Amino acid sequence: MSNNQKKSNQKASPPKAQNTLLIKILVPALIIFVIAGIWLFNNLPGTQNDKVETGNPDFALNVTDTLDIEKLKSYNLPILLEFGADWCAPCKTMAPIIEALNEELQGKAIVRFIDTDKYGHLASAYSFQYIPTQVFIDAQGLPYETSLPESQGWNKHYDHVSGEHLYTTHTGTLTKDELLTILKEMGME
Repeated sequence: MSNNQKKSNQKASPPKAQNTLLIKILVPALIIFVIAGIWLFNNLPGTQNDKVETGNPDFALNVTDTLDIEKLKSYNLPILLEFGADWCAPCKTMAPIIEALNEELQGKAIVRFIDTDKYGHLASAYSFQYIPTQVFIDAQGLPYETSLPESQGWNKHYDHVSGEHLYTTHTGTLTKDELLTILKEMGME
């Protein structure tokens, strides 16, 4: 074998060795990169599911049959109860807003809907005549203290004997932005 043939044989084998070395470096690096990406996705702020147990019926949109307001207060979240019905035009305006807030604010606020036609007995616990009506309770379990006047649909309800402020209602429609502002005023983080 001539010297030229030996040199060409020597040159042919290193690329195979280089490929093996490249694979030995790239595969572990790729695995580390994928693991780091998964870790970052799961641990960066805003990427985790920070909801308070999404399967919990206390956070479901629609109230069915019972409403334990004391249990809802125990979560230390602001509470918005929307009373309405399918036949009510303003209620239909509020429905997608209430549904969106319920979905978006899981773990930050409790947003529930009560159909007054199906569950009128739940509405009887609150003193109002028209729908849609919203009941507001702050994160400390106290009635929302609004400075807005009755002429804008706001009412504070008091115990007739003690004079204690029991709850605050609003009758009529509110925008999503207005509701978000109110929920923040009531302690939503």
